[in-house]
Amino acid sequence: MRRRVKSEEDTHPERWLVSFADFMTLMFALFVVLFASSYHDKKEIQRVSAAVKNGFQDMGIPSASNGTQEGSPSSISEGGVSLSSTEKEPKKLDPVYGDSGIDMNELHRKLNLVLGKEIERQEVGLRMTPEGFVISLHELGFFDSGEAKLRPGAGDKIKRIAAVLTQYGLDMRVEGHSDNVPIHNATFASNWDLSTARAMAVATMLIDESGVDPKRISIAGYAQYHPVASNDTPEGRKANRRVDIVVVSVFKSPEANTP
Repeated sequence: MRRRVKSEEDTHPERWLVSFADFMTLMFALFVVLFASSYHDKKEIQRVSAAVKNGFQDMGIPSASNGTQEGSPSSISEGGVSLSSTEKEPKKLDPVYGDSGIDMNELHRKLNLVLGKEIERQEVGLRMTPEGFVISLHELGFFDSGEAKLRPGAGDKIKRIAAVLTQYGLDMRVEGHSDNVPIHNATFASNWDLSTARAMAVATMLIDESGVDPKRISIAGYAQYHPVASNDTPEGRKANRRVDIVVVSVFKSPEANTP
C-alpha cells in the first residue's frame, strides 16, 4: 500500500504541460523565422527579432548567436535580389559569378559611381534579372517623345556606361521598349519601329563613339510587349519607355546552375 501511494504522488497529472509548452515555444520561433524570411523590411525584421530574443531571455531561454551584431546586414538574409535606383549606397548583393568571374557587386558599385546623378534623377535604373544585369536608359534622359535621336548630353552618359563595361569585355544586348500608346508619324509606323530605332541609336553610340566591340553587341526591339510596369498609369508608361542594356555574359541565373 505504501509503494502504491508513493508512486501516485511522484507522477503529476499535468506533467505533460511542460513538454507541450516547450513544443509551442519552438513552433512560435519557427513561424517567426518564416515570417522574417518572407518580409523585406529590415527595420521590421530587426524589431521582431529583438522582441523574440527579449522574450526568450525573460523566459530564461538562451538565444543563439552567429557572431554578428544585431541589425547588421549579415545577420538577416533577404529573399530576392533587387537593385535600387534611388539609394546613394548600393545594396550588398549576393555575389553571382559568370564565365568571366566578374563580381556583380563590383560592377554595380562602379556604375553607381559614374551614374550617381542620373540614378537620382531616375534617368537610369539598375536591376538584376534572370537574363543578366540590366542598365535601363529611361526616355526622360535620352530621347524626346516619339523620337529616336539621342538628346543633347545623352551621348556623354552612354560613354560613361561604356567606360565601365569595356573594362571587362562583356557581351550585351541593347533592347528598345515602348509603352502601349500607338504611334504613327512620318518617321515611325509603329512602336516596333520606334523601339528598334532607339536601340540602334544607343548601340551606334556604344560602337562608334565608345569603343565597344561590335561583335559583342546585339540589338532587339520589343515595342510594348516586354513592360516592367503597368501601362494603365502615366507612371507605368513612363517606366516602360526605355532602352535596356542587358549584360548577358557575366552572370548566370541560379537556375542555370541546377542540373
